[in-house]
Amino acid sequence: MKLALLIVYFAVMIGIGIYCRKQATDVSGFVLGGRSVGPWLTAFAYGTSYFSAVVFIGYAGQFGWKYGIAATWAGIGNALIGSLLAWVILGRRTRIMTQHFNSATMPQFFEKRFESTGLKIGASIIIFIFLIPYTASLFNGLSRLFGMAFHMDYTICIILMGVLTGIYVIAGGYMATAINDFIQGCIMLVGIVVVIAAVLNSQGGFMEALRGMAEVSDPTVANGEVPGVFASFFGPDPVNLLGVVILTSLGTWGLPQMVQKFYAIKSEDAIKKGTIISTLFALVVAGGCYFLGGFGRLFSDQIDIAAEGYDAVIPTMLSGLPELLIAVVVILVLSASMSTLSSLVIASSSTLTMDLLREKVKGVKKMNEFELVFVMRLFIVVFVVISMVIAIVQYKQSISFIAQLMGVSWGALAGAFLAPFLYGLYWKKTTKAACWVSFVFGAGVMILNMVAKPLFPVLLQSPINCGAFVMLAGLVIVPVVSRFTRKPDQKMVKEAFACYDKTAPVKQRTALHD
Repeated sequence: MKLALLIVYFAVMIGIGIYCRKQATDVSGFVLGGRSVGPWLTAFAYGTSYFSAVVFIGYAGQFGWKYGIAATWAGIGNALIGSLLAWVILGRRTRIMTQHFNSATMPQFFEKRFESTGLKIGASIIIFIFLIPYTASLFNGLSRLFGMAFHMDYTICIILMGVLTGIYVIAGGYMATAINDFIQGCIMLVGIVVVIAAVLNSQGGFMEALRGMAEVSDPTVANGEVPGVFASFFGPDPVNLLGVVILTSLGTWGLPQMVQKFYAIKSEDAIKKGTIISTLFALVVAGGCYFLGGFGRLFSDQIDIAAEGYDAVIPTMLSGLPELLIAVVVILVLSASMSTLSSLVIASSSTLTMDLLREKVKGVKKMNEFELVFVMRLFIVVFVVISMVIAIVQYKQSISFIAQLMGVSWGALAGAFLAPFLYGLYWKKTTKAACWVSFVFGAGVMILNMVAKPLFPVLLQSPINCGAFVMLAGLVIVPVVSRFTRKPDQKMVKEAFACYDKTAPVKQRTALHD
C-alpha cells in the first residue's frame, strides 16, 4: 500500500513537470510563471514552501517536547504573522515594485531599488550559502520518517527525493512547482487532520490526552516540576517560546524563496483571495503540527531523547498507527519537503545565474533567454547534489538537529534581508549603506553563533533565539544607519516609488468614480 501510493505520487509530480515544460522556455516563465499565477496556486505555493519536514519532524518534535501544548502558539504565529501580515504588508507592494523594476529575484530588487550592483552580488552570495543548510535539513527530516515506514537506507531516501524533485522543477520551472504545490498542499491539509485525530484517539481522545499531559513533569526543564505546566497556556518557558514564534513567523518576510511568491501573483483580486487562503492553510498545517508535537511527552516511555534526539519524537508518535495512516503521513511529509525543496532550488539557481554569473562572467552576459534557462537548470542539479552530500555528512557526523540547521539558515537570510526589503518597499530614505550593514550584521552574527557560541549571552546561544534577535535588530539598524549615511539620489527614489502612484481603472464596488 505504502509503495503503491508513493509510485502514483511520483508519477503525478513528474507528469505535471512535463506538462508545464512549454511555459518554462524563458526566464520569466521559468522563474515566475509569467507573473500570471492565480490566488489558489500562489497561496498554496507560499504555504507549502513555508512548511516542510523541518516543521513537521524537527520543530514540532523539539518544541512540542520542550513547551508542551503551548507550542501551538508557534503555529498560530505562523498563520497570523508569517502568512496574514506578510501578505497584507508585503504582497501588493512587492508585486508592484518588482514588476516596475522588472526584477525576478530579491538580489535584483536590491540592485535596482538602491542602484547598487554590489548589493545584488552580496545578496546572491548570502542566499546561495545559507539556503544549503536549510535544504540539508529537509533531507534529514524526511529520512527519519522513511526509515520508520520502509526501513530504507538514509542515502537512498536523499537520492530519491533529490532526483524526483529535480526532474519536475527542471522540466516545468515555477509553474510546475506551483501546480505540484497545490496538490501537495491538499495532501498536507487532509493528512495533518487525519493524523492528529488518529494519534489523540490512540491516547483515549483529546481530553484524556490533555489530562495525561497535565500529569507530566520534568525536573531537567525550567519550571518543569510545576503541576500541569506542559498542558498550560504558555508552557514552562515562555521567553524561549517567544523566540521560536518570532523566528518561524517573522522570518518569512525576509526569505527570498517566500517573498518571490509575491512577484508571480496575477492580480489584485488574487492577492486578496490568496491572503485568506494562505492564512487558513497555515493555521491548519502549522497549528496542527505544533499541536500534535505538544503531546510528544505522552510517548516518553518509547523515546530516549538523550540518545535519539528530538527528531525521533514525531516518528515515534506515528509508529503505532495502521499501515494506511503511515502511508498518508509519508506522503504528507514527502509533499511538504518536496514543495519546499523545489522552491529553494529555483530561488538559488535563478539567483546564482542571473545575479552573480551574469554580472561577472562575460559568456553568461551574452546569453539569450533560452541559454539562461539552460544554465539555471544546470545549477538546480548542482544545488541539489551539494545539498544531498551535506545532508549525508551531517547525518553521519551528527552535527546538529534539524531545528538548529533551519534556525541558522532562517536567521542569516531573514536577519540580512528582512529590514532592507521591508524599508525598501515603504521608506524613501532607506540608504544603500544601511542595506550593507544589515547584510553583514545578519549573516555575520549567525556565522559567529555557529563557530563561537560561548561568546554569546546564554539566551542567544540558541540559533533560534539568535536568529530572532538579528531579525528584530535589523528593523532598528536600517533606519538608524540610514539617518547618518549618504542619502539616496532623489531622482532615483522618485522614479522607484512612482509605480505606486500610477492610476488603474477599477470597478465601482471597489472605489467610487468622481
